[in-house]
Amino acid sequence: MSKSRVIVSLDFPDAKQAIEFCHKIDPIHCKIKIGKELFTAEGPKLIEKLRTLDFEIFLDLKYHDIPNTVANACRVAADLDVWMLNIHAAGGRHMMEAAYESLTKSRRSKNPPLLIAVTLLTSISSDDLLELGITKSIEDQVLLLSKLAKSSGLDGVVCSGIEASKLRYELGKDFCLVTPGIRLDDLNSDDQKRIMSPHDAIKAGSNYLVIGRPITGASKPADILKSINKSISSLD
Repeated sequence: MSKSRVIVSLDFPDAKQAIEFCHKIDPIHCKIKIGKELFTAEGPKLIEKLRTLDFEIFLDLKYHDIPNTVANACRVAADLDVWMLNIHAAGGRHMMEAAYESLTKSRRSKNPPLLIAVTLLTSISSDDLLELGITKSIEDQVLLLSKLAKSSGLDGVVCSGIEASKLRYELGKDFCLVTPGIRLDDLNSDDQKRIMSPHDAIKAGSNYLVIGRPITGASKPADILKSINKSISSLD
């Protein structure tokens, strides 16, 4: 297993490009994430191919549906031998508890994948929350959903680095915090609004960093990975 805190987001439209990229990096230096676009295009067979390259895989499909549907989806995902998968905390306690319980029925029940919940997408702003009729601040809403996820049996949550410090304090050292919206100093924020650098996110309490374009768009992605790992190694 990789000890790296970096999860590279494979933001590619097809398996060919994803696999070509993965041959440029080392599974010792990162884990990888497969999201909706790539999984919709290529399906479970891609996961099988990438596992033969020894990568630990975060299946990022953000399940959000009635409890029984989400539970069945999580069980099937676990059977794919992924390292981590996620659901939406906004689906509520019953949905999250059903997802957690489903992993005990999967083929990997003795060594289930980490199950984490999305709190608020890092593209969400305070104005977006108000349009949705949510009057709590982003920080308070993330904390509320994170506490609900923990009490429902989940291993952790997806949160921005901005919220990580408070969540670490409130939810303890064993609760897993996965942080997207990571940007290197010389790159813009793209479509993310709540962003942070790798060093600052780990210092704030994040366990894992999801990084896409700064690595996948680099001419020498392996060098970028080594640089990021080095920048956060002193915080381990």
